[in-house]
Amino acid sequence: MKPYTTALLWLRRDLRLDDQAALYHALKAAEQVQPVFVFDRAILDALPRQDRRVEFIWETLAALKAELQALGSDVLVRHAVAAEEIPRLAQELGAQAVYTNADYEPAALARDAQVAAALAADGIDFHSSKDQVIFERDEVLTQAGRFFTVFTPYKNAWLKKLDPFYLQSYPVARYLPALRRCPAEPLPALSQLGFERSNLQQIGIKTGAAGASQLFEDFHDRIDNYKVARDYPGIKGVSYLSVHLRFGTVSVRRLASHAWQRGTAGSLCWLNELIWRDFYQQILWHRPDVVSHAFKPEYAQLTFPNDPALYAAWCEGRTGYPIVDAAMRQLNQTGFMHNRLRMVAASFLVKDLLIDWRWGERYFAEKLIDFDLAANNGGWQWAASTGCDAQPYFRIFNPVSQSERFDPEGRFIRRYVPELARLPTDALHAPWQAKPLVLAGAGIRLGQDYPEPVVDHATQRALALALFKRTG
Repeated sequence: MKPYTTALLWLRRDLRLDDQAALYHALKAAEQVQPVFVFDRAILDALPRQDRRVEFIWETLAALKAELQALGSDVLVRHAVAAEEIPRLAQELGAQAVYTNADYEPAALARDAQVAAALAADGIDFHSSKDQVIFERDEVLTQAGRFFTVFTPYKNAWLKKLDPFYLQSYPVARYLPALRRCPAEPLPALSQLGFERSNLQQIGIKTGAAGASQLFEDFHDRIDNYKVARDYPGIKGVSYLSVHLRFGTVSVRRLASHAWQRGTAGSLCWLNELIWRDFYQQILWHRPDVVSHAFKPEYAQLTFPNDPALYAAWCEGRTGYPIVDAAMRQLNQTGFMHNRLRMVAASFLVKDLLIDWRWGERYFAEKLIDFDLAANNGGWQWAASTGCDAQPYFRIFNPVSQSERFDPEGRFIRRYVPELARLPTDALHAPWQAKPLVLAGAGIRLGQDYPEPVVDHATQRALALALFKRTG
């Protein structure tokens, strides 16, 4: 006899049926399970009216609805304040329990506590499962029982703890008959949610579990070369699965299991990236103050000049440094930025333009389709030298040498800064150093067709060092 007659499955960052922890537990515990997704107005109302993330979710829900309707069920989609709508829906459906997968962001934890309390007042149980990480919260600790603040010891402890149990998939398929039978409901149009189409389809972003599987199959053939290829934005070296991990259209257990079992230098290097996700999630859970404050207290009072004109040039990809401008234009045009370039662009904003890392973090949070608070905050604080296991403040990326090293043929720059496309490669990375005849031959007038550098790297490097020394 199952303990519940009806359970509600609250979908959030887990938009799939395969290997889904909360769905598995709900199906095993209830005679009928009703999936529901809430376009949460507490989050959406502040977003721009064209948002690739909202459209990604919307497209994914359309596919998920079709999959569930083929099984005689459906996902109920609502546009409301989730903290109010979930208890209301649970009552309306006569549910005795709500199942969901854990979210570790401070605002999400507060929301879930509010929902759990409201449900408890109505005599409804609330169950939360681990699904978006391999190890959560305090599952990986130091021998002294403290949380890790340095990645490599964390990684070693993570790998030591890892065994096949943690990578087992949840056999959801055999329990799917417990899905609640219900008439199909139409998916609200994007316009009904207050949003417009973005360029998501034009740029070829693959949505839903089917899109994730397609990308993963493609990556199978390239994963062994990942360690070598991952740093070069001009070639197809990364997995492009980050948005699918963000919205749970693929199981992290499936990805980690494949990388671990394959055991090549490339696959284990990629597994490290999945471990970084867990690392930053546990940092956020133990230190939620990092959302708005430096992890390292000695850098809490850094006095950045924060020149708004320089910030605008960075945002718009017109700094005069081609690799930085190409990175920012990729972000603006596609909602994606290559990981190597995230580091380069972040370092340039903080240590060349002397702008507070929180300004850049907020910009990335608005633009990245794979935006994840823990990883975005962790990456920005790493680049700014204010975070845990951050690069030392005196290690400052040189945007020209980074460009020459990681886009040696200029493929990436030519794609996103087409006004420089005719420059010979040896002049492409620092066009202000090119001879006038070379510039003229490429049809470039610096300051008109492409900007002069907004700052001098050597000068700004010295100012950044002085700023950090003065504060630290």
